[in-house]
Amino acid sequence: MSWLARVFPCKKIQSSTKLRNLGVCGADYSVHPNLLGLISQSYPFVEFGVLFRPDKEGQPRYATEKWVARLASVAKKSGGKMQLAAHLCGTRVNEVLDGEDTFVSTLSQLGFKRVQINATAVNGVDTSKNATSAQAVAKLISRHKDLEFILQKNEETRPLWEGVLLSNDEYCGDSGKLPPNVTMLVDESKGTGVLSEAWPTPPDGYNIGYAGGIGPANIKDVLEKVLEAGNGREVWVDMESSLRSSKNGTDVFDLDKCYECIGAVCSAEQFVHPEYLR
Repeated sequence: MSWLARVFPCKKIQSSTKLRNLGVCGADYSVHPNLLGLISQSYPFVEFGVLFRPDKEGQPRYATEKWVARLASVAKKSGGKMQLAAHLCGTRVNEVLDGEDTFVSTLSQLGFKRVQINATAVNGVDTSKNATSAQAVAKLISRHKDLEFILQKNEETRPLWEGVLLSNDEYCGDSGKLPPNVTMLVDESKGTGVLSEAWPTPPDGYNIGYAGGIGPANIKDVLEKVLEAGNGREVWVDMESSLRSSKNGTDVFDLDKCYECIGAVCSAEQFVHPEYLR
């Protein structure tokens, strides 16, 4: 048994479900972008989520424009191994709900491949727009086929995601199916880090990921449950609050905690450690 297996004990999970990404969100100025680049070279299945909310820029979890530029430089030189997701909050979501894509249009060139729309009040969004914005959002999404868009799926965001899902037009596609570059993140905690009580099976019409209270302390158990629930589909898991630590009195994005989760995923044989780390 390798030392990694002893440090990260986790039984192999017999499942035809495949984990496509391990999402670790809240990367910010507390870590050097080069360190994220190093992780990406060894573990290209890790997706770093960056929160964009202008009124909180520079606070913990919310990266500065300068830091994002440095991250983009690392991603550009990563040979395609660095996976980045832009998690939109606050006015960045309000813009999307209005069909305004000036900011979204900059993301691909910065190295972001996925865009998550966090249309909830706790994320500083005017949720009164959710019920009337489905077509505007779908039209915006149709203009950016190089990006995958993630709709946060919970009761609060139901007017938005259900509006996109059940509409039948040139932008939303057939009723009951999402546009090809749209997926959903099942997160009833709405980004507050409360552990989900259920992990639903992906429906036929679209793919999903799972979030809500996932972290180093429970990822082994959660993996067993979501890989069983996945029913042979590709899924992903995403976490944020559990990856924070206080170091020298500062709230930081904790790479040690990220690595605990990477170790658990590899121990479950969803992915493998590189040869030089076994």
